[in-house]
Amino acid sequence: MTYIRHIEHEDIVHRCFRCGYCKYPSDYSDFNCPSYKAFGWDTFAPGGRMWLTRAWLAGEIETSARFAEIMFSCVACDNCKNQCVFERFKDFLPDIFQETRAELVGEGLIPPGVRDYFKAIVTSGNPYKQPQSERGDWAEGTGLKPYTNQKYLFYAGCVGSFDEVGRRMAKSVGKMLVDAGLSVGILAGEETCDGNDVRTLGEMGLFEELARANIEKFKSKGVKEIVTLDPHALNTFKKDYPGLGGRFKVRHYSEVLAELIKKKKIKLKAWPVKITYHDPCYLGRHQNVYQAPREILKAIPKAEFVEMHRHHEDAFCCGGGGGNFFTDILGTGEDSASRVRVREAAATGASVLAVACPSCAKMLSDAVKIENLEDSLEVLGLAEILERARK
Repeated sequence: MTYIRHIEHEDIVHRCFRCGYCKYPSDYSDFNCPSYKAFGWDTFAPGGRMWLTRAWLAGEIETSARFAEIMFSCVACDNCKNQCVFERFKDFLPDIFQETRAELVGEGLIPPGVRDYFKAIVTSGNPYKQPQSERGDWAEGTGLKPYTNQKYLFYAGCVGSFDEVGRRMAKSVGKMLVDAGLSVGILAGEETCDGNDVRTLGEMGLFEELARANIEKFKSKGVKEIVTLDPHALNTFKKDYPGLGGRFKVRHYSEVLAELIKKKKIKLKAWPVKITYHDPCYLGRHQNVYQAPREILKAIPKAEFVEMHRHHEDAFCCGGGGGNFFTDILGTGEDSASRVRVREAAATGASVLAVACPSCAKMLSDAVKIENLEDSLEVLGLAEILERARK
């Protein structure tokens, strides 16, 4: 085995005895593991993956397409890390699954969707197979300029640059930053993939190549502070890039908008609407940013903010993490994460489901259509909401 070398990690694999706490939120009200919820088999739960990994390391089971499908179905939501009752090793659970996927990538046995995702990144620079020269087209009409010596670099990411829903989010955030008077620029066609999902899916060589290229580009342009649209980019810029020499001050756009509202750089009018909010896994559990989005929504006069049953550390993933946004291993069945989540949002009576991640926005927007909730529930990014309430 190549990646599962750390003796403590091997010890963790053997110590898990499938108590099952990892499948639930803190109040045990429902299953909180998206892949287990979708498929209903313990093999797709964190404890099941741990047992399969132990057997695989011991040579009791062989590498197979089925084993790979189970390992790559993990959406890296980190619920298992939060809910595991064993303090000694709970923080390492996501690392075990990531390391297992890395080994499978090294062996060349990966699901077709994962293979196609890697191929698109290598050949096109993005998973949409679109020309990189079009990467900044979303910014037309925002007032954003190419980055030269501005204080902030606004990083849109792949979803924000090419997906229809993501581009709408990027445009609303970018325009709001400019209108608020921030010194901010973009890389446009020079921007490249951040690599977060590439790493999560186990392609460590490709991830390092992307990360080092980004770090070199950021440094060559004198970038010191980065504002990200995508929590996935926020996560890897803050957690993984420093180890490769990329130390930058990085914040999510929700943190910046909340600060601008406090400074009265964004002035709001009354908007009598009921809003609920979905915590993105990479913003919440991975990076512990929970308050900024809520401060934004609560600052809107006359708006009523309501929490879904599962929120903050217990929030249920949209199902798009861990690369599943592109690989779609979980599918769109009735118990798929995105459909479960929009039903939970609808149950609050809210007419607006606020999101802070372009991947979540796309996943939940599609789920609203499948659930026939378009007449009662609208999925909007935080900046799109502010646009409707701005004076």
